[in-house]
Amino acid sequence: MRLFVATATRFVLLCSHPSQKIKCLIPVVSPRLRRMAHYLTEMRGRQNSPDYRVYLKTSNGKYISPFHDIPLHVADEQILFNMVVEIPRWTNAKMEIGTKEPLNPIKQDVKKGKLRYVANIFPHKGFIWNYGALPQTWEDPNHTDKETKCCGDNDPIDVVDIGSIVCVTGQVIQVKVLGILALIDEGETDWKVIAINKEDPDALSLNSIGDVRKVKPGYLEATVDWFKKYKVPEGKPENKFAFNGQFKDKDFAIEVIKSTHNYWKALVSKTTTNDVVIVCQNSSLCDSPYKCSDAEASAVVKAAAEYAEPLPVSPDVDKWHFLSK
Repeated sequence: MRLFVATATRFVLLCSHPSQKIKCLIPVVSPRLRRMAHYLTEMRGRQNSPDYRVYLKTSNGKYISPFHDIPLHVADEQILFNMVVEIPRWTNAKMEIGTKEPLNPIKQDVKKGKLRYVANIFPHKGFIWNYGALPQTWEDPNHTDKETKCCGDNDPIDVVDIGSIVCVTGQVIQVKVLGILALIDEGETDWKVIAINKEDPDALSLNSIGDVRKVKPGYLEATVDWFKKYKVPEGKPENKFAFNGQFKDKDFAIEVIKSTHNYWKALVSKTTTNDVVIVCQNSSLCDSPYKCSDAEASAVVKAAAEYAEPLPVSPDVDKWHFLSK
């Protein structure tokens, strides 16, 4: 159950979970607009339908791409990274940055004509962290990673925020990188960066993968278990990992992030072959041939479906799946 409590300037979202209650403060502008620290989100279409989109814009109303226009690093602080939250913790809808759409809005993935939801695999409820992507990164499908021996998955690099604060879709948070896991998803390298929201109560105590084991015992094992099994209810085999499912440290993770940032630079500057239909339209990259005007960016959003009240979710989404070890 979710309860929204209005205050003078914001709403308080109380999220109930079988094991704990988490408070999440979400500043709200209107039912379809959310104001974050530096960005606004604008919702179009109907949530829980194929036309639902979450567009991002700056605090002064300029539409941007969450893939290309948000900096990878936070100002000059090389130890902090921007994370675009696609999927809030405990939720099931498979939301993702639309890499093949103008301005790359966040949308729900569709497979075989149906909206994708991840199953509740006991004891995990939906996604067990805030899940998202690092902007200005790209896992090049034409590049074979020397460590995993597999090509990239053609997306921004994934990141999971292991903190206790529940975020919202489209929120941009600042995170510390702690380590990385190398998932091999259907023959592709699909890196999973492990990070912590700098606003989290445990952020000061977490600076490495080793710290996670001390402060949150069992969490890393649960993360591997989740990634291994989340596709099994769809009739697929368990996922595999490079490095025998062991987490690599922060320094290793940062080197992987640097390489995916360089692949992204080549993509948006048109110095690599874009035969993978990635849309590089952006509002801020002066050296990119894909830079568009504010009017062109605004036209993209205006052409999207009008915002409407969310559709109900099928009761099947709340079912639990029990898998043998």
